[in-house]
Amino acid sequence: MLKINENFVKLPASYLFVDIAKKVQLFSQQHPEKEVLRLGIGDVTRPLPKSVIQAMKDAAEEMGSSATFRGYGPEAGYLFLRDAICKNDYQGKGIEIDPDEIFVSDGAKSDTGNIGDIFDRENTVAVCDPVYPVYVDTNVMAGRAGDYSAYAGWSKIIYMPCKKENGFLPELPEENADMIYLCFPNNPTGMGIHKDELKKWVDYALERHSVILYDAAYEAFITDPEMPHSIYEIEGAKKCAIEFRSFSKTAGFTGVRCAFTVIPKELTFNGISLNRLWGRRQSTKMNGVSYIVQRGAEAVYSEKGKREVRENIAYYQNNAKIILNGLAHAGFEVYGGVNSPYIWLKTPERLSSWEFFDLLLEKANVVGTPGSGFGQAGEGYFRLTSFNTTENTKEAVERIIKSFSAA
Repeated sequence: MLKINENFVKLPASYLFVDIAKKVQLFSQQHPEKEVLRLGIGDVTRPLPKSVIQAMKDAAEEMGSSATFRGYGPEAGYLFLRDAICKNDYQGKGIEIDPDEIFVSDGAKSDTGNIGDIFDRENTVAVCDPVYPVYVDTNVMAGRAGDYSAYAGWSKIIYMPCKKENGFLPELPEENADMIYLCFPNNPTGMGIHKDELKKWVDYALERHSVILYDAAYEAFITDPEMPHSIYEIEGAKKCAIEFRSFSKTAGFTGVRCAFTVIPKELTFNGISLNRLWGRRQSTKMNGVSYIVQRGAEAVYSEKGKREVRENIAYYQNNAKIILNGLAHAGFEVYGGVNSPYIWLKTPERLSSWEFFDLLLEKANVVGTPGSGFGQAGEGYFRLTSFNTTENTKEAVERIIKSFSAA
């Protein structure tokens, strides 16, 4: 008799952003005359850089000629892209990473979710609270999470609360955590981490023989020189950390799909190379990212591409400033938004996260993300993103201020 993976049954009925989309769709159907402004999901609005478009056009032309046509590519990514990543994101900044330590994929979400395949199900997982839901849900699917309680969360997961009292930064767990998920600049709080603080985590992992799963998808938004863009800026990190990067928020690849994961060859446990294991996993379960997309990603590292990407990042950084300063000036309690595209808003009038979501949609016709959807410590907070147009961002802030007064 067929048996299913009962861990899937333990999950909530749907993914957080699916629930939000359904609520917004229903509201729009009931109020077709109202324009809904979206500052919820972290999807970009700026078009792809022109250099990227040209590179993809050229690559498409190559695919139309028998002399330059390409079929299946290498699962880890074409060498031209892995080489460009190494030289620009790492070696050019004094970090020794080799091309064979880079694995190109279709997104950081995929990689942070799939990385658990190479780890034993008995490993103890530690996550920040609030947290990007993918880190938790995929470990539930793998059977590492235990049972769920509305009051305590998943029984086998170590939660590291990120609250106002600790600067929205996690504290080292007293328990032994085998797999530690960190995301900086953080999603959803928008807070960054300084090098001395990150070193504490590297030291912890080295001492406890743990692995840090470091999501650096938003590193391009960092403006503070004391904040590392890569965990490998910290001595010893190559022996205990895997890093995830993405072209989605930096170069607008949310609809194109391209990212990469870095697994140093120094990263071994019990004499087993995690680089080798991940390579084996990817070659079995993934056909790689298309040649056309990888040529587009390579163009991000051209001189013109770098300028265009900086312009896009500056555009979203300005939007974040508009949200942060506008709401703060109006008396709201807001965090993040400086080294990150996310603003973490304390809900006014002691509203719960979902109560504020409903009222914001109804009164201001603005969509954000309830903080409680990211974990228990997110209750009473709300995430806003800077990825809409500047015009819509300004309008959304005006509507929020007009509809609500700070507590």
